[in-house]
Amino acid sequence: MRAKLRAKYQQKSLGDALSLFGLLLPYGIVFMLFVAIPIAVSIALSLTYFNVIEPPRYMGLFNYITLLTQDEVFSRYILPNTVKYAIIVGPGGYILSFLTAWMLAQIQKLPRTIMALALYTPSMVGPVFITVVWRTLFSGDEAGYINALLLRLELIDKPIQFLLSSDYIMGIMILVSLWSSMGIGFLAMLAGILNVNEELYEAAYMDGLRNRFQEIIYITIPSMKPQMLFGAVMAIVNAFNTGWIGVTLCGANPTPGYAANVIINHIEDYGFTRYEMGYAAAISVALLFLVTCFSKIAHKLFTEKD
Repeated sequence: MRAKLRAKYQQKSLGDALSLFGLLLPYGIVFMLFVAIPIAVSIALSLTYFNVIEPPRYMGLFNYITLLTQDEVFSRYILPNTVKYAIIVGPGGYILSFLTAWMLAQIQKLPRTIMALALYTPSMVGPVFITVVWRTLFSGDEAGYINALLLRLELIDKPIQFLLSSDYIMGIMILVSLWSSMGIGFLAMLAGILNVNEELYEAAYMDGLRNRFQEIIYITIPSMKPQMLFGAVMAIVNAFNTGWIGVTLCGANPTPGYAANVIINHIEDYGFTRYEMGYAAAISVALLFLVTCFSKIAHKLFTEKD
């Protein structure tokens, strides 16, 4: 009898395991094709010299040593620009997304939907908006709206080449990035805020909650940690992956004096302009390391401890 029960239990366990395997298989295939295999190939290529024409030649850690000790453009411009840009745009865009989502959650459904769509649109059609709106605003002649306004106010005596000046391009790039930061993370936060149980607010006010700030700190944020984590990860990824904004504004890579070049632009320069794929792979692995470190910090902040 025990043998029959054991066999039946083992058969059921095997069936459950096969069912679970079948459910996870599509995700596993997609993960392997688009995440695991590309990362493995990048790490392997980063240890070689590969110019697309000749077969890869093993170089060990030479590319990493070159990146850290001999690449003056990387150490002098790219890395400081990336850190500055990520520190401002990452947390800045994240906080802006949360505050905007919270304010929208306070209004009626119809205007909230319209405004959310209007705020989300720039993140979907970013390059078009940058070309049409921001390049027109900061055009380096009298037709540019900013120059026209400054000339009319007699603050300047000739147009400023905003998009061709290393003094202005990084600031404009940060401004555009913050303007277009209302992406999928913003929508996730809005959904999280709208799904917080209203009874929690009522109970909190009965227990001594005094204002909206305390409401956000003690009720809203703890109740939507999964959405906050998702928004944080998306903000981190976007902060390290939006180098195209500076290139689109200037119309060239590198930007003037490398003032708006970040790591992703350095990868494109070596990978698709110079065709030094091994070195470009080493830079991409360094970028992956930075994104992973910041993502780990976000997980520690917003992952449920229980």
